[in-house]
Amino acid sequence: MSGAPDAEAGGGQHAPVLLDAALAALAIRADGCYVDATFGRGGHAGPILGRLGEKGNLLAIDRDPDASAAAARLFGSDPRAKFRQARFSELSQLVSAGTVDGILFDLGVSSPQLDDARRGFSFLHDGPLDMRMDPRHGDSAAQWLAHATEREIATVIARFGEERHARRIAQAIVAARAETPLTTTGGLAAVIAAAIPRRQPGLHPATRSFQALRIHVNAELDEIERALPQAVDALAPGGRLVVISFHSLEDRIAKRFMRAASREDPAWAGLPEVPPCAQPTLKLVGRAVFADADEVGRNPRARSAVLRAAERLAA
Repeated sequence: MSGAPDAEAGGGQHAPVLLDAALAALAIRADGCYVDATFGRGGHAGPILGRLGEKGNLLAIDRDPDASAAAARLFGSDPRAKFRQARFSELSQLVSAGTVDGILFDLGVSSPQLDDARRGFSFLHDGPLDMRMDPRHGDSAAQWLAHATEREIATVIARFGEERHARRIAQAIVAARAETPLTTTGGLAAVIAAAIPRRQPGLHPATRSFQALRIHVNAELDEIERALPQAVDALAPGGRLVVISFHSLEDRIAKRFMRAASREDPAWAGLPEVPPCAQPTLKLVGRAVFADADEVGRNPRARSAVLRAAERLAA
C-alpha cells in the first residue's frame, strides 16, 4: 500500500511522493537494516536499496498480492532485499525488536491501484466495486454496501470522508440498491453525484465518499494505529520512523503518536524520578515536510502529502 491522496487525481506512471525528503529523513547507512512497510510498486524501496552496501538489507511489506510480482522484478535475486505479503500491522511478526535502522510508511493507495479498473478504487475507470487492498480477504465495498444500514453508511462517509452530505448520500445509496445492486464504481459514483446538491469546484462529488469506503473496507486507520507502536519497538536506538500521509485523518494519527511518544507520560509530570516505561521513546526530527510547487506540478498526487519523522531514543 503506497500513498496517493484520492481517486479523482489523474492517472499515469507511479511517482514516489516526497522521495528525496523520505530518503533524507531515513538517514540511510550503507550497512543498515530498513523496512518499507508500504512497498506498493517499489517507488521508495528501489532508491533505498540503491543506497545500501553489501551488508545492508531491506524488507519490503505490502498486503496487495500484485506487489509481490513488482518486488520480484525490482529486487531480482538481490540477497539484500526480501518481500513479504502482509499487513504492516503484522510488523512485529516480521522483524525482531530493536533491530531496524529505519521504517517508512507511505500511506494510502498507490497510483497503479487507482489506475487499475479491476481493483475498484477509482470512479475514473468503471469497474467492479471492490476497493480491497487484498481482494482475497474481507467484504468488498459492494458487499458491504449491500447489507449496511443507512446509518452505518452515513457514519462511515462522514467520519472517513469528512463529507458534509453524508446523510443525503447514504439515503440515495439505500434507495438505489433497493432497485438494483450497486456493483460498479461508475454506478455508485453516479448515485453519489445525483445526491449532492452543489458541487465543489475542481472536486468530483464522489471523491470523499470513495475515500471513506476504501478506508473502511481496509480498516486503514486501525492498521496505522496498530502499526506505529510496533515500528517503535522494531527500531534500534537512533533508528528513524518516517510517515508520509495524504489526508488529515492519517496525518492526525501519525502526528499525535509521534508527539506523545516524544514526551514523558504526563502522569509522572513533576515527579523527581520517571520510570523507563514512562520516558519518551522518540525524538521528533525537524518539522512536517510538504511537497513543493515543482513536485506538485510534476505529480498532482503530491499536493496533499505531508511527511513526519522521528528518531528512536536509547532504551
